[in-house]
Amino acid sequence: MFNTHELSEIKKILNPQNKIVIITHYNPDGDAIGSSLGLKHYLNTKGVDAEVVVPNDFPKFLKWMPDAKKITIADYKQKKASDLIKNADIIFILDFNTPSRSGNFVSSLIEKSKGKKILIDHHQQPDTFDFVYSDTTIPATCQMIYHFIEAMEETHFINENTAKCLYTGIMTDTGGFRYRSTSATTHRITANLIEKGAEPSEISSNTWDTNSISRIHLLSLILSRLEVINDGKTAILYLKRDELKKYGFEKGDTEGFVNYGLSILGVEVSAFFIEDLYEEFIKISFRSKKNIDVNNFSRKYLNGGGHINASGGKSLDDMETTISKFKNLASELK
Repeated sequence: MFNTHELSEIKKILNPQNKIVIITHYNPDGDAIGSSLGLKHYLNTKGVDAEVVVPNDFPKFLKWMPDAKKITIADYKQKKASDLIKNADIIFILDFNTPSRSGNFVSSLIEKSKGKKILIDHHQQPDTFDFVYSDTTIPATCQMIYHFIEAMEETHFINENTAKCLYTGIMTDTGGFRYRSTSATTHRITANLIEKGAEPSEISSNTWDTNSISRIHLLSLILSRLEVINDGKTAILYLKRDELKKYGFEKGDTEGFVNYGLSILGVEVSAFFIEDLYEEFIKISFRSKKNIDVNNFSRKYLNGGGHINASGGKSLDDMETTISKFKNLASELK
């Protein structure tokens, strides 16, 4: 957490006179959108305006959240995004540890900005900013936003909108409270958010019960050819570009697919490979159980990183070559 002096400084600058922008990473997920909107609603409630900017569009199943439609998507509104970041007095950097994770366009705007930069993130090896709150043991940035508000002694400013957004991010980034990093503190915070107006059944339904036909077709396809290697400890799933096009893929359709590998008895690592719809690369998602460090694995071999039990990577090879390389390295996942 920020120290006492830093909190005092942050309190001073979070005032109605300053222009505040909240930015999250490229390909925003539930924790990214939840933390951004949760922080925005908290600031609004205390009389401070803030704008949320995301590098590119986010899944439809997250657009039910309060004020989600007011988010500036830089891919669609470059001038507005540029003006907001350029003129910002304060920039919150949420759920990513280095400007490059926000994509080339937004990253350059962050680096050029003269505004004070406040990082709140749970990924490893954060860059240096004016204020840094980094904790890799916390399962979701949304939980960190709650801790931040608590440290500011302003939990009375958490209203129903803030509670809904923060609960959503915690729920999605913990895999429905299943991941190892989910703690007693996490559950105490979600209980507090429920008391503030977050309704678990409503949020779960809005987030999870929104499957499109394309998602169901794609899920059926990858499950039909799921492969288990490494003495039954590693699952491999993949989707190719032509398959995405065939079934009318929409952003968010493959969210959570990697978790299906871990649902198999004996599997400790799940790897999901998917060709980008427009560019020539393969995005890789890893999930693991116990102390199997997929973060170091993806950093070492696949241009990626993240958390011990959840990380991502990238390959410029074709699908067959990429999966073949992974199979040869899979024995290192211990």
